Amino acid sequence: MPYTLVTMKTPSLSRRSFVRACAFSAPAAALATLPSLARAAAPAPRALRFDHLHTGERLNVEYFSAGAYLPDALAAVDHLLRDFRTEDVGQIDPALLDLLYRLTLATGTGKPFEIISGYRSPATNAMLHARSSGVATRSLHMTGQAIDIRLADVPLGALRQASLSLRGGGVGFYPKSNFVHVDTGRVRAW
Repeated sequence: MPYTLVTMKTPSLSRRSFVRACAFSAPAAALATLPSLARAAAPAPRALRFDHLHTGERLNVEYFSAGAYLPDALAAVDHLLRDFRTEDVGQIDPALLDLLYRLTLATGTGKPFEIISGYRSPATNAMLHARSSGVATRSLHMTGQAIDIRLADVPLGALRQASLSLRGGGVGFYPKSNFVHVDTGRVRAW
């Protein structure tokens, strides 16, 4: 579900000022400052947009809000990024979603991620591995930790560079197939 982020200025309050306020003013006045402290410390909501090239499905989803992952949103992402060949649904690693979110910010994209491949069942991965030496036997796609993507408004080389700069895991560059692979495994590139 799309969202609008509203930024509010909150008064800056140091620890010393807070302690002083609690010690020397009415308890109600001191407690009134707590909501602004909580707002200042709460992480911003995170949302992603996807366009699955094989199924034609699209998803705009806020997957993280009020400091927590949203189970219904994660389930919607799991379904969208399912193995489109077998319809098997795997659990996508929330860290992968966070990596994509960071990639959205790093590229400044205004477009959804175009999905080539998300979760892969072991059967699909074995079939693809038999066809190509470029498919790992123990692909992180099978554990929901990898995704193959592109962005309509970001050149493929720039998407690769942005992915590498985040150092969030593996980055594979496939210019002939027109996609970049990102995963949450160890930091490496090919």
